[in-house]
Amino acid sequence: QVQLVESGGGLVQAGGSLSLSCTASERTFSRAMGWFRQAPGKEREFVAAIAWTGSSTYYGDSVKGRFTISRDDAKNTVYLQMNTLKPEDTAVYYCAAQRGFRIGVIDDYESWGQGTQVTVSS
Repeated sequence: QVQLVESGGGLVQAGGSLSLSCTASERTFSRAMGWFRQAPGKEREFVAAIAWTGSSTYYGDSVKGRFTISRDDAKNTVYLQMNTLKPEDTAVYYCAAQRGFRIGVIDDYESWGQGTQVTVSS
């Protein structure tokens, strides 16, 4: 099973930007990839996903227009560019590889990374 490692989290002020990376231990060029997040006391929620071709992207309603997902299969890496960050974006961000067909459904993903903390101060 592919192993995923997230990086790039940190502390940023509201309105700022962060770029997260998710590097895979092997090629994931044939699989859609997704980003999810989990805030303290809340369920894990869908953030963004990108098709295996890279031609289609999908976003959760709360991040549309602010976050951008991309992938570089030559580097086995998926990125999440986060702009205009808000305090409510504070969470641990996880990437995962899709195994099913439902874009924003947690159960259709596997190989979860350990997560990277993003904290947005007001």
